[in-house]
Amino acid sequence: MASAPKATATQEFVPIKEVRDGVVILKDGSLRALLMASSINLALKSQDEQQAIIGQFQNFLNSLEFSVQFFVESRDLDIRPYIALLEERLAVELDDLMKIQIREYIVFIKDFTERANIMSKNFFIIVPYDPALISRGGSISGTLGSLLPSGGKGNQILTDTQFEEYRTQLEQRIAVVEQGLVRTGVRVIPLGTEEVIELFYKLFNPGELEKPLQLQNIAGK
Repeated sequence: MASAPKATATQEFVPIKEVRDGVVILKDGSLRALLMASSINLALKSQDEQQAIIGQFQNFLNSLEFSVQFFVESRDLDIRPYIALLEERLAVELDDLMKIQIREYIVFIKDFTERANIMSKNFFIIVPYDPALISRGGSISGTLGSLLPSGGKGNQILTDTQFEEYRTQLEQRIAVVEQGLVRTGVRVIPLGTEEVIELFYKLFNPGELEKPLQLQNIAGK
């Protein structure tokens, strides 16, 4: 009689060991940093500006001595925080006319977002550092959805000294990416621990009710 299959915890399929100081540590001991990037609307630029931006971006890619990953997150726009803000404004408003206008505006926003398919987009750059591949002279590839390890042994334990050493190397790569993208007009900001955990929670739980990433507005900086 065949034995029943052994249940496997969901965590066994997730390559992430922990998130420390905003750095994702994979089970094979490699590191990943996640940067959130602003966007550029090329359609609003002149032809010369478009060519300059594309040229700078090409120069940036050609200058990299390590791989990076680009990830675009598209989700239905969560209007609930904005509605809550309007309702708070309505509760303290003393002018009757303004109360009517705010109430009608809330109804309009709710109806519009229910009928229209409005998407929000977040742009991310994943910067990897894999000491095993560095020692072998290899390169790193993969996707954000899984952040797949590079094929080394699983559950590698990093000492505090190793982590600080590797993080220093990773921060140097982050600086290279940031400097290169600034020349194209793109601003980046590293995600903190809570923001990284929130992002991956959304990726692994797509059916959950969503809340927006609690990040400062880098587009307006």
